[in-house]
Amino acid sequence: MQTITLDFTNCSHWMTFWQIIKEAYDFPDYFGNNLSALWDCLAYYDDEDIHTRVIGLNTLPGDYRNWIDGMIEIFDRVHELTPNMTFEIIS
Repeated sequence: MQTITLDFTNCSHWMTFWQIIKEAYDFPDYFGNNLSALWDCLAYYDDEDIHTRVIGLNTLPGDYRNWIDGMIEIFDRVHELTPNMTFEIIS
């Protein structure tokens, strides 16, 4: 099983938020830096077991709340469709 860590601890800019996600999952250059693109890319990870650990959410600026909530909702939906992908919110 592959483990991916999304570490948002020192993230203070919205582009850094998306860059962390893009690099952790090795998304293609055309990744759109938005929740729709996150869904589109994660929905096709169905052939390998991946566990994602998320840390540092509580350190993000308050105006990131919509992205955080959207990301967690996408993680839940992806796990429902693809049980071999698991997600763990650490902090």
